[in-house]
Amino acid sequence: MSTISFIHAYLGLPLLAFFASLLLKKRQESALSILSYSTAGLQLVLVLIYGYFWLRDGSNPTQFKELSVYSSDNYEFFIDFLVDKLTLVFAFLGASLSFLITIYSRYYLHREEGYKRFFNTILFFNLGYTLIIFSGNMETLFIGWEILGVSSFLLIAFYRERMLPVKNALKVFSVYRIGDIGIILAMWLLHHLWHANVTFMEMNANVNMNHHLSNATGIGLLIAFLFYISAAAKSAQLPFSSWLPRAMEGPTPSSAIFYGSMSVHIGAFLMLRTMHFWDQQEVFKYFLIAAGLLTALIASAISRVQSSIKSQIAYASIAQIGLIFVEIAFGWENLALTHILGNAFLRTYQLLISPSIVSHKIREQQYQPEELQGAKTKSTFWSRFQMRIYLLNLKEWNLDLLLYRTIWNPLKRIGRGWKILNFQYVFWVMAIVLIIGVVLRLNEAQLSAQLLHQLPFFFAFWGFLIAVKAFTERDSVRKSLTLIMFNHISISLALSFNEHFDNTHHVWYLSGIVLSWAIGYFLLTRMRRTEWISLDNFYGHIYEYPKTGFVFLLVCLGLSGFPITPSFVGEDLIFSHIHLSQVGLAFFTAFSLVINGLATMRIYTRVFLGPHIKTYHQIAKRSS
Repeated sequence: MSTISFIHAYLGLPLLAFFASLLLKKRQESALSILSYSTAGLQLVLVLIYGYFWLRDGSNPTQFKELSVYSSDNYEFFIDFLVDKLTLVFAFLGASLSFLITIYSRYYLHREEGYKRFFNTILFFNLGYTLIIFSGNMETLFIGWEILGVSSFLLIAFYRERMLPVKNALKVFSVYRIGDIGIILAMWLLHHLWHANVTFMEMNANVNMNHHLSNATGIGLLIAFLFYISAAAKSAQLPFSSWLPRAMEGPTPSSAIFYGSMSVHIGAFLMLRTMHFWDQQEVFKYFLIAAGLLTALIASAISRVQSSIKSQIAYASIAQIGLIFVEIAFGWENLALTHILGNAFLRTYQLLISPSIVSHKIREQQYQPEELQGAKTKSTFWSRFQMRIYLLNLKEWNLDLLLYRTIWNPLKRIGRGWKILNFQYVFWVMAIVLIIGVVLRLNEAQLSAQLLHQLPFFFAFWGFLIAVKAFTERDSVRKSLTLIMFNHISISLALSFNEHFDNTHHVWYLSGIVLSWAIGYFLLTRMRRTEWISLDNFYGHIYEYPKTGFVFLLVCLGLSGFPITPSFVGEDLIFSHIHLSQVGLAFFTAFSLVINGLATMRIYTRVFLGPHIKTYHQIAKRSS
């Protein structure tokens, strides 16, 4: 079996199965489940057969360019695939666990209202996971990275009539978007180091790497830290550990396949894939060892005080992944891969039997209030220290509070304090600023060099403020949606002042954005004729408007630059035009794109998910 035919078959199976599952009806439970576990089973057979021939023929890594999507004089966006030991280990892990869990889900979710939706999302997740592990460059990896984030959001919010799963889905998605900043900025810096879209084999070649990093050690160190931010967000390492227990709100099978085995180890995969890029940077290696050990210690302590069995397993898994990061830092690749396989299979098993364990333990509970009330301990320094550590673990070291205070609350203060963008002024201000920008762009030849240098930063910062305002909007849904579109226009305008940025690039970037906004605005306007929609609550309109909700989800993905429109290529394209000296422009552009993604999913969540606003629909009891 050739490598090309193996990759085409392995990638094509989940893609075809996903589209086939969309055509099946809700009541066709057997067809849906058979399609899902047959797909995973065939993938498992393929990876075992190919793995045997790969080992027999010398186990040499193979890389090839699949498709060139866009190319110009100094830029090319292409899909690239790589098969090596790391790919095959993760392919075996994903195929075997997907096969087991889809069989389990067939019976566990029998007659569940969202049965079809669950298997649709699992197949979509399988596609994203497969793209990541077979990716040969950062662009291909980022496509799978985004698919993984969206499918994770949908599975956590599987019980969409309940408030807590919906809120937790948005929390987890927000942490994933923070990780996206690392990927986006790392791609930008790598492009400047290599002056091309670099592949992983080129990145990990020691001769090439030493040549490119010889005069840019600071950039190399920064790229390594950006990789860690993305990996830590995906694998729930410090300071992002608190999201993993919140993700357990989904069904038990999705908790097992996502947060026990496959998705949670993708951060470790990223560090392994880029290991030869940063393994000569001693400062980063020491940091990775310290961060992994600290995560392992804190997560292990927190797991011991959790009252929920899923939370115990989640923090135990975080602790083990922290040790895996330490092993990667020491360069013990084979040990790390063995550890990943063992941890993944163990956590999957624990999560799948957790409902049975809870049912069994409930019958064994014994309470002894008299003994507890009579117990007295001496107040010593050691006892007080133990109690404080216990309370700190019980509060999960205030990791949620840390993220709120350092990231989300400052953004909310900026958005709510930006009074000039209130409803009665916002569109006038937007129009005036954009008209000024277009006039300056048309008269670029008459502007001074200093002004031309400052204008991209100004419009990028302006776009960032617009994105923050869209994210913090509490009233008008259509206003928030329009602000998101204006943000993209501001970013495009900012980059147009840099050389070599022509009208073709505007089309690549803005075509999907404008089309998505127009469809979304039309859907919201039509809904407003009969329904009340706002951003001050969760309205649950998916009950009565399932088709509108599905189309609006696609709109939100298009507005956030998800790889279903040309805008995804456009996002990568605009970063290729940001100079290495324009750090502020790169930062505010990346942050704007991340906040836009959050704002769009926030709109979808509040309008379509949660308990229905009308009282004649069943309302789930609030979770604790």
